[in-house]
Amino acid sequence: MLGKVSEYLWSVPMLVFIAVVAGVYTIATGFLQVRFFKDMITQTFTGKSSASGVSPFQALVIALSGRVGTGNIAGVATAIAAGGPGAVFWMWFIAFFGSAAAFAESTLAQIYKKRVDGEYRGGPAYYAEKGLGWKWYGYIFAVVAAVSTCLLTPGIQANAIAESMDNAFGITPLITGIALVAIVGYVIFGGIRRIAFLASYVVPIMALFYLLVAAIVIFANIEQVPSTFALIFSSAFGVDSAFGGIIGAAISWGVKRGLYSNEAGQGTGAQAAAAAEVSHPVKQGLVQSFSVYIDTLLICTATALMILMTGNYSVESPDGGFIVDYANGMEAGAGYTQAAVDGVLGGFGSAFVAISLFFFAFTTLVAYFYIAETNLFYIVRGKKRKIFSNIMKPLFLAAVFLGTVRSASFAWTLADIGLGLMVWVNLIAVILLYKPTIIAFKDYKEQKKQGLDPVFRPSQVAIKNADYWEERELEEEMQRKTV
Repeated sequence: MLGKVSEYLWSVPMLVFIAVVAGVYTIATGFLQVRFFKDMITQTFTGKSSASGVSPFQALVIALSGRVGTGNIAGVATAIAAGGPGAVFWMWFIAFFGSAAAFAESTLAQIYKKRVDGEYRGGPAYYAEKGLGWKWYGYIFAVVAAVSTCLLTPGIQANAIAESMDNAFGITPLITGIALVAIVGYVIFGGIRRIAFLASYVVPIMALFYLLVAAIVIFANIEQVPSTFALIFSSAFGVDSAFGGIIGAAISWGVKRGLYSNEAGQGTGAQAAAAAEVSHPVKQGLVQSFSVYIDTLLICTATALMILMTGNYSVESPDGGFIVDYANGMEAGAGYTQAAVDGVLGGFGSAFVAISLFFFAFTTLVAYFYIAETNLFYIVRGKKRKIFSNIMKPLFLAAVFLGTVRSASFAWTLADIGLGLMVWVNLIAVILLYKPTIIAFKDYKEQKKQGLDPVFRPSQVAIKNADYWEERELEEEMQRKTV
């Protein structure tokens, strides 16, 4: 039953809808993915945190902590197993065009953000209410996102940690589950600042170590680079003799696992973007667009190349069995990557991948709770927020624990359902809010042309209901009059 729900959510209409939204924003912004690449990097390392918000870099790593996780290691393996090597190309495809959707949703999150209990909060629920004027739609997304990130998606991260720890160190899932609950609990009870502090150190360090090890494995198999890329491209377009018959699966699984990894269009990254302290919404939109590149074009590609170049993978046949079974029946997941590293660094791979996966998935779990709580705070107003937040925390920790002891296939099915629901609900709002997104983008471009550091003033660009920015603009006006 759950499998059928997942298949329905990720059927052809979903893939077409994602492509349309990403394509519209790519064309409307003149391929900002390329033209504004320098700005993406500059804005990432510009700006500081405040009493209410985190710095653009901290918002980036909070988003990356949600993006860089199981999808980058186990997700890439499952995409190759189900869709063949060609699935990697479609992961690149959705990352490139999806970065425009990530830009749009994150810019909207900044335009319509609010200060809640002294901290910035925002995301699809907020821009649906303020931008579309559909409070009821905001509640729909908030409920979907809170349930998905609290109960449905944590399991796959926890499951991957438990499986890799068992493979590498022989630690039983029960022990891993208890330890994981204790550590995650400590962090989530510390609030957004503890989350930002953890993410700003753990994510960059582990990503660099992972890429370094990947570079060693790739260099050791450097002669395989041309043939590996040829295999990816030929399989992606159905011309490879072995994998030509599964082009549909390559597209579907590449897009699905690509979106699971980089979260473009899902709405989760937008909620981290709203927490940033910036002078113009587009600045953080560009930063979040850049995070998609880091996630998919760097980390996912590193994983894919290690697996394919070392030949540690199998590809399932739609009719049952395998098209190729180079992994000798090994279950698709982190084991493919562990075997790839082991083949070059003898015995080092299992432990290294297990530790990498622990940190990547752990920070993703923490980010999931922040997203769940953000949507809970949208649903529950006033003094009841703290009560409901304290109820949500043990529920979230229970989902984490259950994820460690349930099967991987069950955990992936729940995660796919949660992701699919959020993508559908969020992208409808994102495409309907095309006008304010492009107005803000053009305002940013115009100020840059004038040599200014862009500052957003909603009254000057006729964007309404941007409550935080309107208050900020009014404060600036009063300060000028006082002087």
